[in-house]
Amino acid sequence: MAKRAFDLFVSLTGLIVAAPLLLALALLVRVFLGSPVLFRQVRPGQGTKPFEILKFRTMTDATGTGGVLLPDSERLTRFGRFLRASSLDELPELWNVLIGEMSLVGPRPLLMEYVPLYNEQQMRRHAVRPGITGWSQVNGRNAISWDEKFALDIWYVDNQSMLLDLKILFMTVASIVKREGINASQDVPMPKFTGSKGEG
Repeated sequence: MAKRAFDLFVSLTGLIVAAPLLLALALLVRVFLGSPVLFRQVRPGQGTKPFEILKFRTMTDATGTGGVLLPDSERLTRFGRFLRASSLDELPELWNVLIGEMSLVGPRPLLMEYVPLYNEQQMRRHAVRPGITGWSQVNGRNAISWDEKFALDIWYVDNQSMLLDLKILFMTVASIVKREGINASQDVPMPKFTGSKGEG
């Protein structure tokens, strides 16, 4: 109950205070990256219930021969890299938090296609609302293996508390300011999850 109240207060306050910034970013995204301004994708939420995550787009729709989209690395512009490195692309997720689909802190929502591949232990990451930031984000993000990421997510589920959430939020802000930790691996793509050999 306290966690949800905290999420509501911070997300509502954040959306109000950041409204001018959100508008400015939306205009810049429209100018430099095109339309639509928001990236929308269905992700699994608490209990694997699908929801639509909102982020500012960071890539263009540039295509190569035959109209096929170019690789992500070629569509990610300098402005897009800035949005990712500063985590400004995540700001629209405050709306997901406000309406109860996400929390400020929790395991990051991954792809729907991964859900059938989880073993019983890995599935436990969906026992809580997914977060804008989480324990695995401040402990390596994309620079760690899938097994390590899931282990950190499950540790969070088993040990969650308001104190731990505040610690993660502080570590997240510190990492963004220092451009290290969660941001140092921003451009290091995770290999696609294909399932775990362990039974969990």
